[in-house]
Amino acid sequence: MIAPATPRAGRVTRLLSSILAIAIIISTAPPARADATRPADAAHPAVAHKGAIASAYPLASEAGQEILKEGGNAFDAAVAVAAALAVVEPSSSGLGGGGFFLLHRQSDSFETMVDAREKAPGAATRNMYLDKAGNVTKGSTDGPISAAIPGEPAAFEFLARKYGKLPLKQSLQPAIRLAREGFPLYLRLQFGIKSKRDILMRSPDAAKAFLTADGNVPEIGAIIKQPELANTLEAIADQGARGFYEGRVAQNLVAGVRAGGGIWTLEDLKNYRVVERKPLIGEYHGARIVTASPPSSGGIAILDSLNILAGFDLHDVDSATRKHLIIEAMRRAYRDHAIFMGDPDFIKMPLRQLMSVDYAAGQRSSIRADKAMPSDLLPGIESEPKGMNTTHFSVLDAAGNRAAVTITVNLFFGNGYMPAGTGVLLNNEMDDFSIKAGTPNVFGLVGNTANSIAANKRSLSSMSPTFVETPSGLMVIGSPGGSTIISQVLLGVLNYVDGMSAPDIVKYPRYHHQYLPDDVSYEQGALTDGEVAKLQSMGHTLRLSTRQWGNMQVITWDFASGKVEAASDPRGEGEGLVY
Repeated sequence: MIAPATPRAGRVTRLLSSILAIAIIISTAPPARADATRPADAAHPAVAHKGAIASAYPLASEAGQEILKEGGNAFDAAVAVAAALAVVEPSSSGLGGGGFFLLHRQSDSFETMVDAREKAPGAATRNMYLDKAGNVTKGSTDGPISAAIPGEPAAFEFLARKYGKLPLKQSLQPAIRLAREGFPLYLRLQFGIKSKRDILMRSPDAAKAFLTADGNVPEIGAIIKQPELANTLEAIADQGARGFYEGRVAQNLVAGVRAGGGIWTLEDLKNYRVVERKPLIGEYHGARIVTASPPSSGGIAILDSLNILAGFDLHDVDSATRKHLIIEAMRRAYRDHAIFMGDPDFIKMPLRQLMSVDYAAGQRSSIRADKAMPSDLLPGIESEPKGMNTTHFSVLDAAGNRAAVTITVNLFFGNGYMPAGTGVLLNNEMDDFSIKAGTPNVFGLVGNTANSIAANKRSLSSMSPTFVETPSGLMVIGSPGGSTIISQVLLGVLNYVDGMSAPDIVKYPRYHHQYLPDDVSYEQGALTDGEVAKLQSMGHTLRLSTRQWGNMQVITWDFASGKVEAASDPRGEGEGLVY
């Protein structure tokens, strides 16, 4: 509902194949510092004394701050921020989506990841997005058939009940108020509405929420009110997850999805559960890295990359060579992402091998300091035998509890469809499955059978919420950006370990390689003219991006001084708050 404006991201040589195969098959070394204790445990303070929130929009950061001031902890604030983002940043996350909540409880150093990733409906089948000729259709991104079963509402109740201090109803009040009373349209959201106008027009309720009565894009400052979404949030506040997954809201969701050609059932919704998973833990030059576990592929790729890079002295080479080595590590980590990763409840993955220093040594041995390796020389995706958008926020409370949360509906506004009477935009996360082995998804990522579609399965994700702890301080980091999330967080970790401040980390120009396509994409300013020339002479294909990627949100805490910084990416319109 729009009110008038108010003032105010082949070929394999035998030698290389042998090196990599040996590293995969026989390496039994434990993951790099998998049991790593916190550096200098006795040296850093038990509490932060300051709370901080960094999110993609100021009203969401303020919602979290409100809950902290009312006596909530970081986990209550995470519920408040996520719910508020569902209202004020509907292009990137929402009740119709899901994500990963990485948590650290300071009192006992307990760490967990709440997996609220969306699940394929019970009627989903492996080849559901292939036509009779075996070609990929648009069904994995367009319309209700592309929607997986949402996980975010279940995460709200789970966090409030198991880790929070406040009732769920209290933590959801800022979001309910924003949905009921409205908020002024801002530039980034207006851009999203403009780019998806034709898709939103296909859904009467979506058009009503985000377009004017005559179907136009609202002006900056127009008040966006979402009364149906407020009603759904109130149902969750009053009944917990049952308010979304059962009863009136569930019936409206299923009726709307099926009317639009989708395959949801009431049983799909009723049976959804979040899963707690043990985070992945590694070490890089004395820094303890705590990151997302599968079905995130991001955490393993970051640790894989860091293990490779740990064998190089990145400070003893020129800047172009440093970036070349980081790019080559990205190439190999993304290759593993494509081949091995999937839902841990459905497949067995060689995580121990992928995280081992021996495996990294095998990968490192194939890297030349003066030459790029073409991706088709790495063992890759074989044909099967016959027979953007996301959001991240970071929270630190005064007791030292912290949350790194990355949530998504996949593309801008998901599939753009809103079942009548719900206010909920549906995701198109089914595209994150490997629709057909070796065929890229909308982010250009290729996948293998490990990530194929199956009923009730969670698709692979690049989302990479991460904690980094050094003897001197702490960072909470994450970003949206599709396939670039992993490389963004990797660069953020490297920069933090090198001493960079939170504001500098979020604005750092980014470069990216994801194995396939075999090129280096980079933002304006990420490479100097000299670096471009040297990287090209090494054999890299470079592609200057026409847009900036990501919307990184970072909190840092310096143990010695007690200084806490919260920085929001200048590429977006977010805000970092410290109080």
